[in-house]
Amino acid sequence: MNQIIYLLRHGETEFNTQGRYQGVLDSSLTDVGIDQVRQNANVLKSLIGNPHEWKVVSSPLGRALKSTEIICDVIGYDVNKVEQDNRLTEVDVGHWAGLTTREIEKSWPSLFKNSDVYNWYFNAPNGESYDAVVNRLTHWLESIQQEQKIIAVSHGLTGRILRGIYAGLEKENALKLEVAQDVFFKLSNKTIHRISIDFDDFY
Repeated sequence: MNQIIYLLRHGETEFNTQGRYQGVLDSSLTDVGIDQVRQNANVLKSLIGNPHEWKVVSSPLGRALKSTEIICDVIGYDVNKVEQDNRLTEVDVGHWAGLTTREIEKSWPSLFKNSDVYNWYFNAPNGESYDAVVNRLTHWLESIQQEQKIIAVSHGLTGRILRGIYAGLEKENALKLEVAQDVFFKLSNKTIHRISIDFDDFY
């Protein structure tokens, strides 16, 4: 049997609505975010069959754990069996955590030079490098090779990079992948399927 990974992002947070970069900081899910997670979880429930045949793993950050709790409630999975894995944590943006793009650009204008909207995160003082993120996510993928059915809850930028590794994409293409919070992804046979409430979007 081929391995299947369902990869979900946490729902919208207060920081998301303010345009603030969270990194390893945290903020609460909004009501919209809670609804997003529930909608995704209902679609997921229709796809997985018996939830007890699956391994559920989450980033240890609060917004991911809250989303995982909602997912478990919807699909009928014991939340106490959820595994937390630091390798699924969001990219650490160092001193930029909690700031908006405008605040960052004002204080560190030189760090925006020779960069673009997709890769500037990795210029953050005390932040995590792209290669470091690739390394930890590659190790995670290798560590679950013997698992057939995985539900993973992670983050926007981390999810982009994880899908990029899985599909063998170059950095510039991986960082352009979608990070919407009302869809999730099925990873199987080195192919990524985009799953929405309409079931009709694939790439």
